[in-house]
Amino acid sequence: MGLIIVALILVILVFGPSIWVQRVLKKYAAPEDRYPGTGGELARHLLDGLDMQSVQVETTEAGDHYDPLEKVVRLTPDKFNGRSLTAITVAAHEVGHALQDRDAYAPLRMRTRLVQMAQPAEKAGAALLMAAPFLVMLTRAPGAGGLMLLGGLLTLGTSTLVHLVTLPTELDASFRRALPLLVHGEYLVPGDERHARRLLTAAALTYVSGSLMSLLNIGRWWAILRR
Repeated sequence: MGLIIVALILVILVFGPSIWVQRVLKKYAAPEDRYPGTGGELARHLLDGLDMQSVQVETTEAGDHYDPLEKVVRLTPDKFNGRSLTAITVAAHEVGHALQDRDAYAPLRMRTRLVQMAQPAEKAGAALLMAAPFLVMLTRAPGAGGLMLLGGLLTLGTSTLVHLVTLPTELDASFRRALPLLVHGEYLVPGDERHARRLLTAAALTYVSGSLMSLLNIGRWWAILRR
């Protein structure tokens, strides 16, 4: 019974934030015509008002994000073309990241460097994972297990580190950048500020759920190696 309770708590801790985030985003995606302008139009308007005309706004299927290398705010079609509270709030959040980039915000720079480092590290980890079983068969060396552990940590651990470092960056983009833009610019329908705060919290916690999933995968990998 105790193990079942522990397992249930772990499931709630790992999957709970992700479920809550998706629920909040979906809830405020209706009504679809709550605002006169789209998320893409608001992002462009905010950037122009901040004298950041060089930053582009595009649609993407890869999730809402700001690309600090290409200087582009990217929104999924439902946010780019949507007129819901979710659409304009998420658009403002991504503009918040563009503001961080303009202001040389240190945590964003750190995250960008980590992402650049994580990609080759994950590839190297995947290569080690594929090569380790063959090394075991060919050499019967006891160190091959260590190579598999290293490969697993490189593959899973780097993404976990990126997600953990991302949290303060996301909170800053939501509450020190996006919310003042929305409130002081009077873009929100009266009564929507408290709902926008929930959405901005959800936008910031998106990466927390990803971090928890990465930690769970590391735990699974460690358990497999110890068998």
